[in-house]
Amino acid sequence: METKQTGRPRVTLRTVAEVAGVHVSTVSRALRTHADPALNDAPSATITRHIIEIANQLGYSPDPYAASLRTQRTKSIGVLVPRLSDVVLATIYEGIEQYANSRGYQVAVANTYDDPERHQKHLDLMSSRRVDGLILGDARLDATGIARPAVPTVVVNRRCPDFVSVSGADVVGGGLVAAHFADLGHENIGVIAGPPWASTSVDRVAGFRETLRERGLEVPDSAVVPTSFDVEGGRIAAQKLLSQDPCPSAIFAVNDYAAIGAMGEMRDQGLVPGADIAIVGYNDIDVARELFYPLSSVDNSVINMGRAAANALIDMLDGNQPDSVLIQPHLNVRKSSGQPLT
Repeated sequence: METKQTGRPRVTLRTVAEVAGVHVSTVSRALRTHADPALNDAPSATITRHIIEIANQLGYSPDPYAASLRTQRTKSIGVLVPRLSDVVLATIYEGIEQYANSRGYQVAVANTYDDPERHQKHLDLMSSRRVDGLILGDARLDATGIARPAVPTVVVNRRCPDFVSVSGADVVGGGLVAAHFADLGHENIGVIAGPPWASTSVDRVAGFRETLRERGLEVPDSAVVPTSFDVEGGRIAAQKLLSQDPCPSAIFAVNDYAAIGAMGEMRDQGLVPGADIAIVGYNDIDVARELFYPLSSVDNSVINMGRAAANALIDMLDGNQPDSVLIQPHLNVRKSSGQPLT
């Protein structure tokens, strides 16, 4: 068979075997173990080196279709996220792709927009493409729309009952913000929460309220405003909080985009972040530190989260049973949360 690009005959395992003077099965074992040392079934090190050198000289590349027929594996992973336009989710995906590619896996991604019907549609599409495993970034606490996939599955960023998950320790992160506000002397505090079915929202708010409770402070339900994880949602939630009497002296937004939307509303009302009202976000996206009033935010190390999710899934594909992972956050304090109250 000739290659379309060059017209030259395709270099096959048999070609390499003939030049190396060994059996085709020896070449197969050498190349297979060279690609995945965990297989540990290569011929001697000397023969393996000889075969690898000849394969490289001849320009041999494996036939992925033939390999999938032999192993029943496609070396591909499907990823579902709410939207890749979100920098946090895009960075998580980058981490997934980096690690998966380093292990010889290709990655396909689809946006579900947090819609259960779209989620199921894309699950079916991924299944038809015979992906070896799935990473879900759009999981819901109520498990709405999540049918148990037929392939190994890991949840990333959020958590979901009965799934291995790789996420931030969001209860801890919410607590870090609460302690920061309490140390600054704030007592009347508002919360811009996310959707009630997203663990990132529920856990961050729970950790925040519990830590304040331990400090003798209560956040009433009226001061917790659920919204979407975006700028417009943050602006709308801030309008509600800023119209309350008394107006909060500090606001915790469980997402940086929501925090930025809230800061826009403050500006339009003539308020200065960090001077008139303290505000802290979550995820510490790159733009947070570059704002006119740099945004204090909780760093969740999301690219490492993506890498860890891919690692967990490939571990499952190798026949192991990984545990869920919680990545510990830290708070980066900047101008937006201001100085201690006097």
